[in-house]
Amino acid sequence: MTATEIADVDGPLVLYDGQCGLCNRSVQLILRHDRRGVFRFAALQSEPGQALLARHGLPAEEMNTVVLVDGGRAFTRSRAALRIAGKMDAPWPVLRAFALVPGPLRDAVYDWVARHRYRWFGRTDACMLPPPEVRARFLG
Repeated sequence: MTATEIADVDGPLVLYDGQCGLCNRSVQLILRHDRRGVFRFAALQSEPGQALLARHGLPAEEMNTVVLVDGGRAFTRSRAALRIAGKMDAPWPVLRAFALVPGPLRDAVYDWVARHRYRWFGRTDACMLPPPEVRARFLG
């Protein structure tokens, strides 16, 4: 997928660790609570994911965060998670209230979970295969 094709993707795009059990469960949660089909998805390890990371000046190696690309900007860590929750169906937008917590504190909690995610939720050798009804929402 070329940079132009990536730029033409409609709606916010969630980049996630395709080998992380927590990340895959989070994508499934987003899919269940995004009846309007707002979000698109790409694994960080995929060609489109790597291209988007490079485009936004984010490191491709050791990426320990979800990334939300929306409106030409990239958001990471707790900020990405809260923006994603804000665009999901009810009741998830209420989590935006956590934006009142100072960013460094939110990110410290986010980083702690990120450091332990493989131990707690497992790690897979391959990205999940999306169900046919949502496959068009996945890049790469």
